[in-house]
Amino acid sequence: MAQYASTQPSNYENHIQNIAIVGAGGRAGKYIVSAIQSNGRSQTITALTRKDSSNTFADGVKTAYIDYSDPATIVSALRGQDVLIITMNVMAAPDASKKLIEAAAEAGVKWILPNEWGADDSNEEAGKDVMIGAAKKADREFIESLGVSWIGIACGFWYEFSLGGGQERYGFDFTNKSVLFYDDGEAKIDTSTWAACGEAVGKLLALPILPEDEEDCKPTISGWTNDFVRVGSFDINQKDMFASVLRVTGDKESDWTIRYQPVVERFEQGRAELQKGDRMGFAQLLYARAFYPDGAGKHAGLDNEKLGLKHEKIDEATKFGIHLHESDHFEAERTAYSAGRAEKKD
Repeated sequence: MAQYASTQPSNYENHIQNIAIVGAGGRAGKYIVSAIQSNGRSQTITALTRKDSSNTFADGVKTAYIDYSDPATIVSALRGQDVLIITMNVMAAPDASKKLIEAAAEAGVKWILPNEWGADDSNEEAGKDVMIGAAKKADREFIESLGVSWIGIACGFWYEFSLGGGQERYGFDFTNKSVLFYDDGEAKIDTSTWAACGEAVGKLLALPILPEDEEDCKPTISGWTNDFVRVGSFDINQKDMFASVLRVTGDKESDWTIRYQPVVERFEQGRAELQKGDRMGFAQLLYARAFYPDGAGKHAGLDNEKLGLKHEKIDEATKFGIHLHESDHFEAERTAYSAGRAEKKD
């Protein structure tokens, strides 16, 4: 049965006020916080973090320390919060999300933005192939079973991160000026910048929770109850990306080594590397699967217009992706993954 703000009790507040976020100092988290702070709603943001974390947060963000081994600390931190946003690395402890969800339900949180930030649930086969679809679906079902509502942000891969993050991702090796195209390099995907992901969350949480009455057709938070907000900065393929790289760098195509590999072969190669203990193999299979001919990297329609997201220029995003590579943004990740390979061999 449809609900309307006009039929709620007189003390009903039809906007989100208190927002808790896990990962507020992370790659995407920083952009989410910035967008919420600038969405015009003057919302209170609380960063949930471990005491031993080295993350720093934007001015105006409150801090609540939690201990995953002591769920009571998480419940306490979430009391009075309207929304919990979870942004965690894909390699985070597998039970971390469940602990956060349980604590949120116990604390009375009404909305959870779970650790999605990728594909929607429209291609179950792809979710199985990349080995994370079932876990994400389980989180969504768990949230619903506790009487809480979820909204997933389906933004595709982060463009600048994926472009500059090595050949395992979008196929670009900027150090050696080499690009690897999957199949013919023309399979299109939806991909988003960090800024677009942040803007989507900020705009979403600034909306009214319920429509005012049955004649109110404007977007509301409740309109995405237990569903995905689907956004994308660019609808592009690898060759589009390469064209942007050439424009930004001033390089000629002849300056680069161009190779092609069947995308299924690329996927299987990544899976084999992962089985040998190379965690970058996971990145390789994850990205390759998005470029399959079945359109796994495409969303079932976008909500950009509903949220009023601004149009972005791909060359600006490409320039930032190259900057990330040149500034050694990915060095810590590669060092950690290399250590993982060494431990596996030992």
